[in-house]
Amino acid sequence: MRKKGTKVMGNNGIELERDGFKSRTGFILACIGSAVGMGNIWRFPYMVSAWGGMTFLIPYVLFVILIGSTGVIEEMALGRATKGGPIKAFGDCMQMRTGKRKAGEAIGFIPVLGSLALAMGYTVVVGWIFKYTYLAFSGKLSAMGNDMSAIGGMFGSTANTFGNNMWLIIAMVVTAVIMALGIAGGIEKANKVMMPLLFIMFVGLGIYIFTLPGSSAGYKYIFTLNPKGLLDIKLWIYAFGQAFFSLSIAGNGTVIYGSYLSDKENVVSSARNVAVFDTIAALLAAFVIIPGMAAGGAELSSGGPGLMFIYLVNVFNGMPGGKIVGIVFYVCVLFAGMSSLVNLYEAPVATIQEKLKLNRVASVGIIAVAGCVVSLVIQGIVSGWMDAVSIYICPLGAMLAAIMFFWVAGKKFAVDAVNSGTDKPIGKWFVPLGKYVLVPLSLVALIAGALLGGIG
Repeated sequence: MRKKGTKVMGNNGIELERDGFKSRTGFILACIGSAVGMGNIWRFPYMVSAWGGMTFLIPYVLFVILIGSTGVIEEMALGRATKGGPIKAFGDCMQMRTGKRKAGEAIGFIPVLGSLALAMGYTVVVGWIFKYTYLAFSGKLSAMGNDMSAIGGMFGSTANTFGNNMWLIIAMVVTAVIMALGIAGGIEKANKVMMPLLFIMFVGLGIYIFTLPGSSAGYKYIFTLNPKGLLDIKLWIYAFGQAFFSLSIAGNGTVIYGSYLSDKENVVSSARNVAVFDTIAALLAAFVIIPGMAAGGAELSSGGPGLMFIYLVNVFNGMPGGKIVGIVFYVCVLFAGMSSLVNLYEAPVATIQEKLKLNRVASVGIIAVAGCVVSLVIQGIVSGWMDAVSIYICPLGAMLAAIMFFWVAGKKFAVDAVNSGTDKPIGKWFVPLGKYVLVPLSLVALIAGALLGGIG
């Protein structure tokens, strides 16, 4: 693969060089990092538990296959073909259809703003994770034992308005440093370290949990199938929502990462790898958390922030070697959170670079300051903030990207964009599946999320 940036044409007609990934492995790991996040670690195990193990996994895996074979490919290919983030990509698509690009560019601001808003909320959560990782290493978490009032009080004081300022700022600074080093020098290198370690540590945790008395009840629950439950339409809606958000399809992060990819790379193969490893990460989290909570006698249907920062702390503190388990777990969560946060901020950073013609360091600085200020202010309302963004803006961004790619730009553009770099052309099923299945289901995700209070 290329050793320098990809070539693009600037507004003045001069060929410019963009930063980009140096290796296919680095690109895939970065995309996996963007997909593996809080949805995998605190939302997926909860959904598996709440809906009855295998009863949830069957529709979830089916939707992962659908989205992985359409949405992930589409967003990677859209970014690569246009060599830009959502604003440029949507503008290019509109220009192909109408000869004018301004309407497309205006629409492209929606997923960029959605990415920035979600990143600001995510910064708060990653700040919590930094704090809890420190508490795990220092022994302060394990020192609380099984005193639920102390454990709950710790999280309550952390999640209050202006309750975690220092760690939030640390999270933002670390994120900014990684991003300022560039795509190859920062994002790619960071994910090459974080993602393999995350998987190795999660496997190690899973093996340890397997040895604990009582954990078998968790495995039994995971593999439970309730055929009648499969008839519940809400199950399918929630499973689609989980797959949708878990794979990080929102018209922003995957598009911008795809824009840094060489034309010689196979996006179909890359999309498949991202879907597979994201699903493995989610399953690993489930096989650690659900049996672990069963071994600790905790309520298996617990979910959300309380699962990670209250209930699991209590479970770890009751385990043999619980201090080490807590350290490894929170380091895994930190890697997952950081890789996703970097991806969420990348589309806004790239937009500043494109629109204001600033260098990367200055662009990262502007976004980091804005992100940090807003994150500090929204600490007390972050749950509602993230719900609103994930329910409305992210599904809308994903649907708009799919419409631009499959409907506006047209079949020839879509097929050519995907086939660039592939040994075997994409099947004739790809465009109809994207146009007539993915787009309508994205609309369903948006409507259902609003009606049901969130399905991500």
